[in-house]
Amino acid sequence: MLTVKELQVNGKVVIVRVDFNVPIKEGVIRDDNRIVAALPTIKELLAKGAKVILLSHLGKIKHKLKDEDPEKFAKQVRDGNLEPVARRLGELLNQPVVFSSVTRGEELEEKVAALKSGDVLLVQNTRYEKGEEGFAKEEGEGKGHDLAAYWAKFGDAFVMDAFGSAHRAHASTYGIPEVLKREGKPVAVGYLVEKEVSNLTRCVDVKAEDRPYVAILGGLKVSDKIKVIESLLKKCDKILIGGAMAYTFAKALGKTTGESPVELDQLDYAKNCLAKANGKIVLPVDSVIADNFDPALRTKVSVVDGDIPDGTQGLDIGPKTRELFAKEIAKAKMIFWNGPMGVFEQEEFQKGTIAVCEAIVGLKGKAFTVCGGGDSAAAVKQFGYKESFSHVSTGGGASLEMIENDGHLPGIDVLK
Repeated sequence: MLTVKELQVNGKVVIVRVDFNVPIKEGVIRDDNRIVAALPTIKELLAKGAKVILLSHLGKIKHKLKDEDPEKFAKQVRDGNLEPVARRLGELLNQPVVFSSVTRGEELEEKVAALKSGDVLLVQNTRYEKGEEGFAKEEGEGKGHDLAAYWAKFGDAFVMDAFGSAHRAHASTYGIPEVLKREGKPVAVGYLVEKEVSNLTRCVDVKAEDRPYVAILGGLKVSDKIKVIESLLKKCDKILIGGAMAYTFAKALGKTTGESPVELDQLDYAKNCLAKANGKIVLPVDSVIADNFDPALRTKVSVVDGDIPDGTQGLDIGPKTRELFAKEIAKAKMIFWNGPMGVFEQEEFQKGTIAVCEAIVGLKGKAFTVCGGGDSAAAVKQFGYKESFSHVSTGGGASLEMIENDGHLPGIDVLK
């Protein structure tokens, strides 16, 4: 793939798909990490004299609500306004950032036409357009190809730097580069995507020197991670499973799980998975339990070995499991971790996730360690361990799908 460093774009208009899906409350950005992460690519293009158009989504816009629940739809539109991001980006770049309040039409076209070398234009939330998520690779009316073609007409080149959206074949992530490639115009990866692909490819194409390879999976649902489990069973030497999804496996083994979240429709899968894993899967041996998830209603927190009593639920891995997992992690030459070990947002149930962080810290300089984004990345940052990992991914869903699909993502493959 072509990289942003290789592009020759002096005086050219470059469309950059960025990930500015940041938390905003009442117009105030609560975490600007994703904006900061895009700066190296934007600055590289500006230094080369490009005219930069930035596209991003923000939040979820359910267009069917426009008729079903106009008030809720209007709120989603208000919450998805990217104007505060334009202001913050201007502060970080130390230059004005032009903002188009519309995704198509006269205002946008006039602002694109007025761009000079070194200028930056941020376009309103791509998901304001129904055709963004409605895009389909197959040509057809209403499939988003008209939207992709409309945006593409502004660009002399395209750069993909939104790894968190690379697993989605949308108009702005797949459609635009597809159009520009047909026209013989360059499409490239930005610095952020280049780094993500390089690091995660190592977790896909496993070399002998990276063994033992240990994966750590947590989170709520087995059903969300069936494909990644299947893929990792072929690649890994051990898979440590914690979080709520561990209780579906425990139930499949005939254990009592109390009120813990269990996917009954996944019990057969869990049984079959354990049978064919040949000892690769390591499950918790004890749990931190409580009688209520809500702290205000909780009357007790305790540790239990094996079966979880009725009326209680597992909310973190216990001390014996923390020790067991730490021993397995200590043997590793490569780690891929996605999903916390418990409800880390609550103090009583943080110890499992912190224990995994500390065990991985012990590998610094001895192993290649990847945190696969999402809640685990949030936990790593919250507990101050981010710098101890070889790589912390910016895309939870995208990093998982890259593992599942042997290194393939639609928003990356289209650039090849």
